[in-house]
This record gives sequence, structure tokens and C-alpha cells, in this order.
Amino acid sequence: MNILTFSTGTVGPAFFSLGVNDSLIVIVIVDLLVCLLPAFFAVFGPKLGTRAMVQARFSWGYFGAIIPTVLNVFSMQGFLILNCIIGGQTLASLSSHLDDTLGIVIIGIISLVVTFCGYRIIHWYESIAWIPNVIAFIAMLAVGYPQLRDNQSAPVSQATVAEIISFASILASSILSWCPMTPDYGVYHSPAASSARIFLYTYLAFFTASVTAHSLGAAFAAAAPNVPAWNGGFNNSSSVGGLLYSVLLPTGAFGKLLTALVALSIPSACAPTMYTFSTSFMAVAPWFAAVPRWVYILISEGILIPVAIVGAKKFYTTFVDILNIIGYWSSVFSAIILTEHVLFRRASFSEDQYPITTWASYTLLPSGIPAVVAFVCACGALVPFMSQAWYVGPVARHGSGDVGVYVGFVVGAITYALARSFEKTLYKRMSKSVV
Repeated sequence: MNILTFSTGTVGPAFFSLGVNDSLIVIVIVDLLVCLLPAFFAVFGPKLGTRAMVQARFSWGYFGAIIPTVLNVFSMQGFLILNCIIGGQTLASLSSHLDDTLGIVIIGIISLVVTFCGYRIIHWYESIAWIPNVIAFIAMLAVGYPQLRDNQSAPVSQATVAEIISFASILASSILSWCPMTPDYGVYHSPAASSARIFLYTYLAFFTASVTAHSLGAAFAAAAPNVPAWNGGFNNSSSVGGLLYSVLLPTGAFGKLLTALVALSIPSACAPTMYTFSTSFMAVAPWFAAVPRWVYILISEGILIPVAIVGAKKFYTTFVDILNIIGYWSSVFSAIILTEHVLFRRASFSEDQYPITTWASYTLLPSGIPAVVAFVCACGALVPFMSQAWYVGPVARHGSGDVGVYVGFVVGAITYALARSFEKTLYKRMSKSVV
């Protein structure tokens, strides 16, 4: 649970002009359903002992897996940029001597230091970093409840179907983006652990954290225009950190302390993202794996700070664009991995279904052609349904909203199932003809 998740919830009222009730209904439905996917992907880590981009080779093939690996590198960098912007804004809200730029630099440097501490320290940091966020959210509810209650009766414009669907897509994208990540953080756990327990615990963690933070973000963002102090901190829907601080302002020094702790907890999201950025880079090709991981972390840091400084000037446009783009490819990736696992690996993690020792042998891995074909078809199919600041597809232009994430998932699953079945049938016939 962190302020990035809180920020995602604010998108409904701040960017799509939804009322609090409409936003909350969308949040509950989307979180309830979509959190199932990253929870399922979490099972792959302990069971196979491989990171997501290596495991992807069992459906995408050795060379085909380069596609999601490269996209994952860019996605991780996108999340780093968003986290850094929000952290910088939150720090800047504490003092007139701080601005977003300096705050972004501070968060970026702290994240870099934590990342260099290694996997086990990151894991420990993750286990405690959520505590100040929970305390801050509880304090916000306690202080802001009267204004939130009064906002329930405030008039709001009628939400359009396109706005509701587009907000749902943003929420889905933010959750789906975990699918290429969750296996990475379970590779050191025992493969003997119950799959059902791993799935259930991960699902409950994802759903509880997501629905709580998303709902709080939506509630406070919807109320902000009717509360002058909050609206001033929110800076015309451009500073989530400012909104957080303005809500906590009546608590005095305690509120400042909480705001600072929330900002300093953001590296708990940045550090594992940098870690995944580096491991994904190393999985692109063998010669990338020969480069020390710290080199990739420094590259990430060098890109992160200047881009975050520029992106902060148009926060919500940057936020929505990055999340949607990540969601487009993540939905197709998830569909292909799940289809392979359920239909062609018999939903089993056994050595027969996943001969892990072949992970680096392109001759023993699947060709990956069906996955690449499915990916190309799905991307082509979702383009008309996209709705971005820089491009609106012909279907989305007629009022459908941005449904590219859902179209990509469905088309990806169907196309992959057909292409993979054709490939297996073709190989069987070729084998018989040789005999």
C-alpha cells in the first residue's frame, strides 16, 4: 500500500471527472477481478524458481521472449518515473524551500542507495515501509471524514460510459503491470509451498491494499474541489503529494512527519522496480547478463531523474499515458502466459511440463512463433480501441472509452491458442512424415 496506488484512485475524479460513488463502484469491481491475475503469476516464482522473463521463454521461445523483456525494461522505468514524481511532489509540499525538482532528485538518490543493498534488504524494507502509509491513510480519514461526508451530497455531472470504462482500464493496467514482476520475488521461496496458499495470500494482499488505497484516492480527489484548503494543496489536480499534506495539515507537526515518512517510503516501491529493471535487462541476451547489475541500475537512475522532472509538469497526462501503455502489452503478455500454462502445460508445474534445465537452450525451448504472432495480432486489434492524449482510435472516438487492455487480452489469448495448436499439429505431422 503506497501513495502511487492512492494516486491511481485519484485519476477517476481528477482526470475523468467521475463522482465519488461512480469511482468507488468501478474500483471495487475492477480490483476484485483483476487482482486474480498477479496473484496467479506469483505462484510461478516458487514453483519454477525462475524470474518472469526467463519463465516467459517456455511460451515465447528463446528469441521471442526478448520482446516482453525489452518492454518490461521500459515499463519498470515508467513506474520509476511515476513514483519519483509523486515522491518529489510530496516532499516539496512540506516546505517552500523545496520544489518538485529537488524532491525528485532526493527520492531518486534514496531509491538508488536502497537498490544497492540487495534483494534481502529490499525484502526487509518492503515488509516495514507500508506502516507509515497505513498510519497516514488512517489519519487522513480521521481528519477529513467530515468533508468526505459532506461531499456525498455535492452535485456531480453524469458520468459517461466512456469515462467509466477508461477509468476501469487505468485501474486494470496498474494491477496487470504486476504480472511480469510478481514471480521475481518468490524465486527464493520453497517450491513445496502450497500453490493455493501462495495464490490466496497474494490475492488478499493485492486486493486489500489496492481497493483501500484506490478508494481513498478517489474519495479525497472528488472532495478536493469543494474544500478550498485541499484544492489549494492539490494545485488544480496536479499534485497528489500536495493533496496528502493539505489533508493532514490540521494535525500540525504530526502531519508533517507523516507526510515526510510517506514520501520516504516511496523508495520501497522504486527499489524493487529498479531491481526488476536490471534483471529484465540481463535476460534480454547472454551478453547483457555478463554486465554487472549495478551498471543497469545506474543507467536507470540516469534516465529516471531528468525524465521525471519533465513529466512532473503534466502529471496526470504522464500518469495516464504510462499506465495505459504498460497495461496494453502486459494484458497481452499475461494472456499468452496463462493460455500456455492452462491449455498446453496442463496447469502443472512439474518437470515434465516445465523442463527448467532447458531455459537457456533455444533448440529445446518452444519456437515462440505463436506468441509473437498472437502479440502482433493483439496489438493490431487494440489500436482502434485506444484513447490517449496523443492518439484516439476510431472505435474509441465513437464513445467506447479506452478498452484496448481488454481487447488485447482476449485477442491475445484466442490467437495464441489457435497458433500454438496449429504449431503442435504441424510438428506432429512433420515428425510422422520423417519416420
